[in-house]
Amino acid sequence: MTNTILGIHHITAIAGDAKRNFDFYTKVLGLRFIKKTVNFDDPHTYHFYFGDNEGTPGSILTFFPWGSAIRQGKRGAGMATEIGYSVPVGSLDFWMKRFEEHNVIYNKPAEKFGQKYLTFLDPDGLKLEMVEVADDNRKPYATTEVTEAVATRGFFNTTLTLNNAAPTAHILTEVFGYKLVSKEVNRYRYATDAVDTANVIDIVEIPSENRGIGAGGTIHHIAFRVKDDATQMAFHEKISKMGLHITPQIDRNYFHSLYFREPGGVLFEIATDNPGFTVDEPLEDLGKNLKLPAQYEPQRAAIEKHLVALD
Repeated sequence: MTNTILGIHHITAIAGDAKRNFDFYTKVLGLRFIKKTVNFDDPHTYHFYFGDNEGTPGSILTFFPWGSAIRQGKRGAGMATEIGYSVPVGSLDFWMKRFEEHNVIYNKPAEKFGQKYLTFLDPDGLKLEMVEVADDNRKPYATTEVTEAVATRGFFNTTLTLNNAAPTAHILTEVFGYKLVSKEVNRYRYATDAVDTANVIDIVEIPSENRGIGAGGTIHHIAFRVKDDATQMAFHEKISKMGLHITPQIDRNYFHSLYFREPGGVLFEIATDNPGFTVDEPLEDLGKNLKLPAQYEPQRAAIEKHLVALD
């Protein structure tokens, strides 16, 4: 690993009903529930983390499930609009059958950049894809129903929808170290060779596309991975010098974060590997207990009473 961006760290999205969200990602997709905590700014709202067995960066999908009152969002320009999971070649038939069994909305497999993929929607309308990847050697989290032969390996990519690709592409290439590796019509594929997985960002350029509405079923932000605080703060300096507003470092308990909105409007985060998800509970217990930020511990009884039960 070098002092650069190491692909995707995590992706955070917005959901409605917490129990429905929990059931879909653990029971239908077979992801591990690695952390049950609350929103730092709204402790009466859960913050869920799903991933592989250890919560490895590049596998972590997180949600703010704001309840049934949340309005439906709309994919559009200025936001990340798709999440691609890496799955083994030949596994799409399994996933289609599984989606049929669980009444999941999906499209028939298609192909882009020479890879087969399957598009589907989660219960809130979040758009996801299973992308067949031949050489992803990451060890998946497997269950009795979603075995290692078909399970997700973590992220393959995410897609940004933009009115104008150039300013965002400049951030990816000149700041984050990505390179343009392919183009199909109005879809531009960027990748970094600093890592082998979770290292692809697609940009779809649609000049006439309306701005997206961030609410239920949409992606809140994309977090890019760095190995430590020193690397992170070097990026803080670089981005500040470009005239973009970037936050001070924020401690998110399991990683340290910087946030800025790139020129196309997408909220980007830069997140560290340290300290990791076992900082407050052992690996075997990940996701079993409600973990609260220290400032909310005195309110634990009231918070637990407000949050909906998951089992």
